[in-house]
Amino acid sequence: MNTPIYSFQGRPIVSQHAGLTVTRVGPNLGAEITGVDLRKPISDEVRDAIENALAENELIILRNQDISSDNLMDFGRRFGELTVHPFAPRDENVSALIKFRNDETNPPFRTDVWHSDETFRKEPPKATILVAKEVPAIGGDTMFASMSAAFDGLSDRMQQFISGLEAIHDFKPFRELFDDSEDDRRNVMRWEQLYPPAVHPVVRVHPVTGRKVLFVNPQFTVAIKNMDERESKSLLDILFQQAQIPEYQFRHHWAPHTLIMWDNRSTQHYAVNDYFPQRRYMERVTIKGGPVTGIECADPENVRKAIRRTAGRPRYAHGKPQAPITPETVKV
Repeated sequence: MNTPIYSFQGRPIVSQHAGLTVTRVGPNLGAEITGVDLRKPISDEVRDAIENALAENELIILRNQDISSDNLMDFGRRFGELTVHPFAPRDENVSALIKFRNDETNPPFRTDVWHSDETFRKEPPKATILVAKEVPAIGGDTMFASMSAAFDGLSDRMQQFISGLEAIHDFKPFRELFDDSEDDRRNVMRWEQLYPPAVHPVVRVHPVTGRKVLFVNPQFTVAIKNMDERESKSLLDILFQQAQIPEYQFRHHWAPHTLIMWDNRSTQHYAVNDYFPQRRYMERVTIKGGPVTGIECADPENVRKAIRRTAGRPRYAHGKPQAPITPETVKV
């Protein structure tokens, strides 16, 4: 008979802080938190306990949180400034609130690819919060991968080789939303001025825990800087596969009024699109991040050849996102 396990890698399975109970639910990431009602404002002590649990466990789950959109945004703001995703289906009145209403007539756009959110930004988000409003009876899970465990799982020789390398990130999936018309080409050029390719270290150091994290993903990472294209592709293919190893993953099965928050600095996620024709309705906010150690601006002219457009355009119910007209883009 198995005996109870009271600790894993030096971390307790169950711990209590500020009236909250934190219970680990996965060996490498994932913890459930009880003892808080997000319909009410949270104290600084509770906020700090949640933030510490997030950094330590990389993914936290809070069940039975029947909250409003305002509650969700208020909770998110306790951890930092809310950001606006430039291409996501935003609420008409509140730009920081993303509403995902998906079924077979409006499938989600490119969420079934392993990724960290918005790494095409110079400063990618710190964390993302997602709450379930309506979930399918079967399917619609979200998978997560610990990219700190993924780094630890590499051989010592590979860890040494990739440490110090830098990778180029681009908003490449969203380029598929545009065609080759003159208006669309100008629109894409404005987006490129707003979000030029970003360079991030292949291995980043988590600013809270100090753990090393494998920070490349197949959604947005297009090349290794200063490496031959063939070599770059081969290395990235190897690194991308780390997120697919089951031991580093946690699969979350949704129930109504469940809220999850993931550390975008140390995880990747994959939304499983297996629930059509059922509906899935989620609301999301994203929290602004800070600089990634070693970050620098890429020269768009030098990395343009690394960016490839996929043939064909997907269905996108929200139309083509229009780049805002700013002093920086008005000359395009």
